[in-house]
This record gives sequence, C-alpha cells and structure tokens, in this order.
Amino acid sequence: MKSANSSSSKPVRFLLNGKLIIVDDVSPTLSVLHFLREQQRLTGTKEGCAEGDCGACTVVLAELVDNKVELKTVNACIQFIPTLDGKALFTVENLRQQNGNLHPVQQAMVEQHGSQCGFCTPGFVMSLWSVYNKHQAKCSRPEDTEVRSALSGNLCRCTGYRPILDAAQKMFDLPTVDFNLEALANQLNEIQRQESLHYEYQGSQFFAPNTLVELANLRSENPQATILAGGTDIGLWINKQFRDLDSIIYIGEVKQLKQLKLTNNNLCIGSGVSLTETYQAVSEYYPEMDQMWERFASMPIRNIGTLGGNIANGSPIGDSMPAFIALKAEVVLQDAKQSRTLLLEDFYLDYMKKDLKPDEIVAAINLPLPVEEQVFRCYKLSKRHDSDISSVFVAFAITFKGETINDCRICFGGMAATPKRATHCEQSLIGDKWNEASIQKAMKQLQNDFSPMSDMRASKQNRLQSAENLLYRFYLETRLVDPLPNQDLNVFANVSELHD
Repeated sequence: MKSANSSSSKPVRFLLNGKLIIVDDVSPTLSVLHFLREQQRLTGTKEGCAEGDCGACTVVLAELVDNKVELKTVNACIQFIPTLDGKALFTVENLRQQNGNLHPVQQAMVEQHGSQCGFCTPGFVMSLWSVYNKHQAKCSRPEDTEVRSALSGNLCRCTGYRPILDAAQKMFDLPTVDFNLEALANQLNEIQRQESLHYEYQGSQFFAPNTLVELANLRSENPQATILAGGTDIGLWINKQFRDLDSIIYIGEVKQLKQLKLTNNNLCIGSGVSLTETYQAVSEYYPEMDQMWERFASMPIRNIGTLGGNIANGSPIGDSMPAFIALKAEVVLQDAKQSRTLLLEDFYLDYMKKDLKPDEIVAAINLPLPVEEQVFRCYKLSKRHDSDISSVFVAFAITFKGETINDCRICFGGMAATPKRATHCEQSLIGDKWNEASIQKAMKQLQNDFSPMSDMRASKQNRLQSAENLLYRFYLETRLVDPLPNQDLNVFANVSELHD
C-alpha cells in the first residue's frame, strides 16, 4: 500500500470548550468519547451503548460553513479524533457559567425534575443546549415537534420524558445566556488549514483530502483503505467488532462532495452531504418522505451520517435505497481518470456486494424530480417507532395515464439480500386499472418476488404478510374508485393493525 511519508504527518488541531487542543499521539480510530474521558478527564460525557443509539455521549460540534458557524449534536462514541480537525467541540462541562451558576438548560432540568439517576442527563442537556442556542439567535421558542426530534437520539429509563420536554420550554423563561458565535468563528478561522491533513500514528494513517482529484488519486493508490464519511457504521467496526484499520481516507473535507445542486431535472446529492441536509432538500420535492426521514435515525446520526455512506454501505435493511430505487435514482462512481453512472438498483449485486471497483468511490446520487401523474409513498415497519432498523421497508412509485397504471416501481428493503424491486408484482399492475381486483392479484405476486428470511426482527411469514398489507394500504390511500367492497373488510382490518 502506498502512503505519504511519515515526516508529512501533521497533528490534529481542534477547539475543546474554547481551548486549542493539538493531538499527535493517539490512534486515528480513537473515539472522541474515550479521548474526552480518559485523556481530558471530561467525564460528564458518558458511554452507554457505544454505537450511537442511546445519546449518553452526545456532544455539540461546531464548524465553519461559508464562514459561518454551524452547530450540531453528534455521538462522541462513534467519532474518530482526526475528524475534529479544524472544528470545535463542546461538552457539558462547558455550560458552567463564569460565576459558577448553572446554564438555563441545566437549571430548567433541575426545576422540572428532568433528571433521576442522572446517567443520561448530560446527553439530554447537550441536545437541549443546541436547541437553546439556535432559538436564542432567532429570538424564538421551538415547537414541541422540534424538541422531540432533537431528543430522538437520547434515551432515558427513569423520567418518562415529560419533565425533560417541560424543561425544554422552561429554559427560555430563565435569564438569558448568549453564545458568542462571532468569537467562535474567529477562533475557528485561525485553525483552518490550507493543505490536506495526513495524520499517522504507529503505522496507522488517516488521510483527509480537500479536493475530489486528490481523493480519487488517494483511492487509486490505496484501494484497500477504508473510506470514511460519517462513521455511523465504521465506528461500530471499532467498538463492537474490534477491527484494526490501517489506513482511512476521510471524505468529509472534500467540498465538491458536500454540494447539493439541480441538474437536468435531477437533484444531485454529493456523497459527503449529511443526511440532515439531504432530507431537507429532498423534502421540498418529495414531502411524502418526511415521516421516513424523521424515523430514519436520530438527529445526531443524521447530522453526521451521509446518504452517500448509506448507499455505499449497501445494507439490505437500509431505509434510503428502496425509496431512491423506486424513484429511478442513479449513483455516480468516480475513479482517478473518469466517472460512470448507473441506476442505483444495478449497483447492488448480492448481499453486501456492489458494482464498485477497488479504485472507485461513490461521488454522488442523482434523484429525478417528480413527474406528472406519479403517485409516491414509502412505509417503514419496525419494532420501535424511532431510531430502529426496519423489519420491512417499501417504496411505491406509480404513474397513471388516466385511470390506467402506465408505469410501476415497487422496491422493498428487508425482504431479500439486497434492496430489491418486486418485478412480478409490478408487471401484474402495469396496464391494469387501479382497482380492487388488480391490487388483489398483485398482492399474490409478492410471493413470487420474495422469499425473506426469519430473524430477530420478523419471521418470514410476518414479512410476506406485511408486504402484502403495505401494498394494500398504499392502494387504500390512493385508490381512485370508492367504496371499499364488503368482502375485503377482513383485509382492511389486517392493514389497520400495522404498527408503523
């Protein structure tokens, strides 16, 4: 494997609670959580799950975007120290005021009895602190739905959440504490580097190129290196599987990959664009995805994870792929010499196998804009409503010509080794009327499309029944002819019992 000369290794520089930190003596895969607790003795940040689920390790990350400071909550347990380069990190210890008083967020938690055992409390406080700073700048209060979304990645076994939600409103009634974003922007400007970061420690390397050309060349020279985007999956390789990663190429500093733009009736989403930004943009064109986006993952995961990473990972239970496949999305692959584009559905060859050459990276995803007469929906079934992996996910995109189905694309996740279209079901519907008879016939075809497995999330029988019920639900929500025939009330009852 080719590598940069060790003499070119540079230290990682970032701000921690306002103070400059320079790191040159830790593994590139050391988590931010362990660095805070073991090397900085900032033990307010807790380890609960070590996989980005519980929120006990929530911290706030600040970075410059177009010379303005953006704050976002992230999970410290799955972030690697070198990804902090040029950024600022804030922990719960930073909230103490100079006179020793509690921050309004902390004081509100005390007054509303928002903490019992206290283990999860610092994570909740940091999530609320992010909301507080955002709305202090706007001189406004958050809606309850915004607070709930901000806290979706924080779990508590003691309080039942109501006191914490009350604290989210109470914190705005207390004396104001302003956060000086201008001063922070000046600090961050001082530590921005012009060159790309190459960090090396005991033979392990971390590359953070800042141009697409450099990234493609690095990939060509190091085809066995691990490509890192948000780390929401790779972080678990370290924490749960104890893997050793000798070389990492981080795409988070490549500006070309962090762009969203409209081109040729497509929304082009760079592979480095966060899930939060992606969903906000996609929602403008496909509001039908809103509920799915909200349930896709917690806010800290969406803040740091990327659509490109989700696509490149290729899990058969990933929620984004079925929706994008149903909408005829394309994936753009880049190597050092050229790029190529293929339909997203053709990208997946088998379980965790993709049409991706060793020297290629996922550069972008092209999502077609809505077309006339197209009806689109997506549905997610999971044991837990929020922040849970799907047992079955499905997306429907049907185009009508009058009352006749002109085109039909149905894609499922959780039903096969890859995200897969229900081709027999689709063919059964194309050319038919959108009515009870055609939908009943199409439901039966799903057994020819899928032979799902049984696992901890659902049995084979449950998945097949759920797939049929979801198709029928889609029909009920979009049917062109009323009323529902009496003989189908039993099927309707099955649909109404779906938990999603």
